[in-house]
Amino acid sequence: MLDIKKIRENSGEIQAIIDRRGVGLYDLQQVVDLDLKQRELETRRSHFQSRSNEIGKLVGQKMKGGTKPNDPEIQTLKDEGNQLKADIAALEPEEKELKAQIESLLLSIPNLPSDSTPLGKTEEENVEIRRWGDEYIESERKVLPHWEIGEKLGILNFERAVKVAQTRFVTLMGAGAALERALISYMLDRQIEAGYIEVIPPFLVNTESLTATGQLPKFGEDSFKCAEDDLWLTPTAEVPVTNLYRDEILEASQLPIYHCAYTPCFRREAGAYGRDTRGLIRLHQFNKVELVKFVHPSTSEAEHETLLGNAEAILQGLKLPYRVITLCTGDLGFSAAKTYDLEVWLPSAGKYREISSCSNFTDYQARRGNIRFKEVGKKGTQFVHTLNGSGLAVGRTMAAILENYQQPDGTVKIPEALQPYLGREVL
Repeated sequence: MLDIKKIRENSGEIQAIIDRRGVGLYDLQQVVDLDLKQRELETRRSHFQSRSNEIGKLVGQKMKGGTKPNDPEIQTLKDEGNQLKADIAALEPEEKELKAQIESLLLSIPNLPSDSTPLGKTEEENVEIRRWGDEYIESERKVLPHWEIGEKLGILNFERAVKVAQTRFVTLMGAGAALERALISYMLDRQIEAGYIEVIPPFLVNTESLTATGQLPKFGEDSFKCAEDDLWLTPTAEVPVTNLYRDEILEASQLPIYHCAYTPCFRREAGAYGRDTRGLIRLHQFNKVELVKFVHPSTSEAEHETLLGNAEAILQGLKLPYRVITLCTGDLGFSAAKTYDLEVWLPSAGKYREISSCSNFTDYQARRGNIRFKEVGKKGTQFVHTLNGSGLAVGRTMAAILENYQQPDGTVKIPEALQPYLGREVL
């Protein structure tokens, strides 16, 4: 969440920055007003408490000096003390309610876009940075969509998945299951080589975890919740891995911390009805390898570039054409200050499609999750900066392979880097 002190001291400047996401979308004035009211109540309560403490000392001193407990002066002081206690008791619930309202509002306000995030209102104004692998694109070649070639090869079965669950699920069969497993292993191995420590976190997360990373309260409708418990199916490994360090104070010497994790991910895709209803692009359940970083604030921009490079390395190793774009302020994710998207080439559609988002959240998630660090010789603590990115979405990577490596005879070549994992050169 945003720093209430910064909002309090520079509300106009902060409002101008938040307006880059869309003028009028988020109004900080209510937070400012409630904060002022809460601090006024806090001042009154502190004054009452100070006077109550003073009366207690006076009564003690006078009685020690010989004044009788039933003396009118003592009784007057006690009456005033009792009234002050009643006043304090009356203020505390109101102050508590104000604090809860302020926190609720702060949780609903997104992160501030970074100065290097391009201005724009919609995804059409995202900025392309570079392309890679143009030499692998054969624009004249006609290929089957990945779901068609997958069904012909007998490796993707959507009908049986509907029988077991519902639409927007898939069953991977035979070599399809093996290809998915090979991709997961390949991605994890590459990231471990790059310095990430692998973790297998819980696949169910509690409400506090989703709140810390920013999925709640705003995006509750996009997640699956267990009816009997305070547990949700994880929408991405970003949630459990980031929350491994929630409410902790790390030593500066521990930073940076790099983790990679494979998890299945579960999303309702509540706002995506009618989009990508076929194939592997927008499923309710999919596998993903995630990269998560906890870093010193002074290095987070450089760490963001390195994170992007780690995700790109997977696509380059598989020789899949892609492009890098920077999301504009209007298309930026709720918790992100800056995001790069990797979009892989899908020849059946003749367009690039997102396969990874690499984001710098600055201290936004760390404030929500209370993840801090302490430097030797310095007073107090600081919030870490968190970053994450997909390295990569496995199903979408499979879709790209089935289309980009599709042959005229209906077979699909296996990328050379995957052949040792799969034990075969062709599907």
